[in-house]
Amino acid sequence: MAVEGFAPAKVNLTLHVTGQRQDGYHLLDSLVAFADIGDHLSLTPGPELTLEVSGAFCEGVPTDARNLVWKAAVGAGWSGGIHLQKSLPHGAGIGGGSSDAAAVLRAVAARGGHIPGDLALSLGADVPVCMVAKAARMQGIGEQITPVTLPELPAILVNPRLSVPTPQVFRALSSRTNPAMPTHLPNFASAGALALWLAQQRNDLEAPALACQPVIGQVLSALSSLPGVRLARMSGSGATCFALFERADLAAENARAIAATHPGWWVQPTVLR
Repeated sequence: MAVEGFAPAKVNLTLHVTGQRQDGYHLLDSLVAFADIGDHLSLTPGPELTLEVSGAFCEGVPTDARNLVWKAAVGAGWSGGIHLQKSLPHGAGIGGGSSDAAAVLRAVAARGGHIPGDLALSLGADVPVCMVAKAARMQGIGEQITPVTLPELPAILVNPRLSVPTPQVFRALSSRTNPAMPTHLPNFASAGALALWLAQQRNDLEAPALACQPVIGQVLSALSSLPGVRLARMSGSGATCFALFERADLAAENARAIAATHPGWWVQPTVLR
């Protein structure tokens, strides 16, 4: 019997780069939330591992050991077919591949499989937080995960249909030692209160990503000008950006407006949790 998995989009509400270890890994302090949209997976037991990819963003996605889904399956000892439906753009700063890999690990664990404790982090810095798939603070090189309680955030996700290579963005980063978030996060009474606090925080990768792909600036400008928007910021290393609203109907209405004005962009209203 097949096991179904959901891989939600990961959104970095903040992303502070606080240092770099001698081995090259960057130290991060990030507040992460997850969308109600994402990729879908189906795992069917069988004699050998196979991977099939379909969906709006299947083009160019490898179906062999280059894919994090394949690596996660091998690490978890999974044997059988995996079907991945790609609804999220890849290389977009919303954890598509990492969330897919985490969904595989959760599905194998649900069937009673053993997941080695260090497997998630070995697959990538975002995989441990994607294993949680709920709002969390991510620190260190991705291994320190602290669940947090956030109000639901009506939002729009926008990607100009381009990817930004993460190594290129980090190479363009001017400072690798920046202030972390406050040690203790406030209790947020509403989406508006959270948006006000987030405006005082940063995504340290936004400026270098803009230098690599100036179109990100166009996306942020378009989102910042929407009526009722509380915050517009880039997620992860880009190029996906998000806009926060206090009401879901405002997010949906503005998503329609952005999609009509920029038909070539990927635009999705969502709720971040």
